[in-house]
Amino acid sequence: MNLIPSCLPLLLATLLLNGCVPRIEIATPTAPITINMNVKIEHEIHIKVDKDVEDLLKNKSDLF
Repeated sequence: MNLIPSCLPLLLATLLLNGCVPRIEIATPTAPITINMNVKIEHEIHIKVDKDVEDLLKNKSDLF
């Protein structure tokens, strides 16, 4: 018996099944990661003072 013709179907099946093996690949990006943050921050500060302090600040404006 000739060994090569009897092993040929087994060899072909092995080669075909090798093509079906899933492959996982992890690749790093070529360009750096950029984060564009357009942020506008506005603040409003309200100060509530006593009448005595308010009068003092009006009368003596050279304190600050």
